Amino acid sequence: MTVRIPAHGQPVDQVLAELAAMRQTDTDWKGGRVFSLVYHAGEEHARLLERAHAMYASGNLLNPMAFQSLRRMEAEVTQAAAALFHGPPSTVGALTSGGTESILVAVAALRDRARRKRPWIRRPVIVAPRTIHPAFDKAAHYYGVTLRKVDVDADMRVDVAAMARAICRRTIALAASAPQYAHGVIDPIEAVGELAVRHRLPLHVDACIGGFALPWVERLGRPVPPWDFRVPGVTSISADLHKYAYAGKGASLLLWRSMADMRHQFFIATDFPGGIYASPTMIGTRPGGPVAAAWAALHGLGEDGFLRLTRDTLETADKIRAGVAAIPGLKVVGDSFGTVVAWGAAPGGPDVFAVADRLEARGWSIDRGQHPATVHLTCTANHKAIADRYLADVAAAVAEVVADPSLAKSGSAAMYGMMAKVPVRGMVAYSVRKVLEAMYAPGVIVPDLEATAGDGVVGKVLERVGPHLDRALDGVAALRARLRRAS
Repeated sequence: MTVRIPAHGQPVDQVLAELAAMRQTDTDWKGGRVFSLVYHAGEEHARLLERAHAMYASGNLLNPMAFQSLRRMEAEVTQAAAALFHGPPSTVGALTSGGTESILVAVAALRDRARRKRPWIRRPVIVAPRTIHPAFDKAAHYYGVTLRKVDVDADMRVDVAAMARAICRRTIALAASAPQYAHGVIDPIEAVGELAVRHRLPLHVDACIGGFALPWVERLGRPVPPWDFRVPGVTSISADLHKYAYAGKGASLLLWRSMADMRHQFFIATDFPGGIYASPTMIGTRPGGPVAAAWAALHGLGEDGFLRLTRDTLETADKIRAGVAAIPGLKVVGDSFGTVVAWGAAPGGPDVFAVADRLEARGWSIDRGQHPATVHLTCTANHKAIADRYLADVAAAVAEVVADPSLAKSGSAAMYGMMAKVPVRGMVAYSVRKVLEAMYAPGVIVPDLEATAGDGVVGKVLERVGPHLDRALDGVAALRARLRRAS
């Protein structure tokens, strides 16, 4: 089907009706069926965000002189976050479109900072845990930076001693998470900060999930290790407003301890015939809607609202965590800081990805993790009403997989299980790239996701490489054994 702009404009009611109809195929996030993509604080708050966003839908923070109201909102949100994160009076920052942009901007600024202070470095290195968000991989890919990843301990926190060993003369920065996404645990920021101070390196803390949750968790009396600007070595923090600040998509913050560091993120072009071009973030046009919605979210909820939402979220996460641990064959992975839950199979337990498939068949949107295999939940207050239903469905899904182990050989379970065995990750990248190519191919309006992920492109690739995987794994194991003997 060829899609074109209609020859004549359609009535407003018709356009809105078509938009509403298309939305019917989306997952029921208001009903709590999604655990990470949407942070819902209730209908009244949602209406506030919609009205604030609509009021500034045509605003553009590219020119803060033309839209001084947006610049004021950005400044007030930044200052409020600086106070929340215990920043000194010198703390500065800017709003971005999301956590990925915050990290992209931070890495670019850290690279340019090194270019000015240590221009002899040609291949800059950033040292980070292997659990760091893939936005750092993307930034390293874009900016010619080597991301040197180190292992984590049994609790999924970065091994600080391994981090120290990974630092070299080309290292320009360290990075850690508060918390990391996969398991919801906070890296030992104090110890990493001491390492940064000792080596005179900047430290970026990725608090995209925790930035607007951890302060309230701490105020509610739960132990939270220091992670913010109270740690002397912390130079910059990224924190998403559209997560636990319950702002509209997409809004995030990148904060710096001082302008001496933030100045490296500014881009200025002076020779453009259209005039001088200056931008503090990655994007040029900076939509006003998300800025206004972020400001409205902070003012609409207030401290009491955030404490109420966080209390409900913690109770929900605690309930799910305890309920999952009580199901035979399952275990909780990682020592979560509170709002994030990750669970996997206990020794001898069912195939986690097969259980995930059974949950999706029951209408849940499931996030799957790997290394180890897990199901990931970012809990919010919106999930309080469905916690019992979720746990009942998890128990039923486990029973279904235990009764029929062949379920692990079909659907997404088969794909994820095979991917986990591929010894060369390039094969995985090749397969996923083919999925994206199929999804964004010319003329594709609604991609056949099931065929693409199962019997389609990925399935054919896995079918082709599958017979070779066991032999490849045996070869890798034999090579490792010979190397151990030789050493």
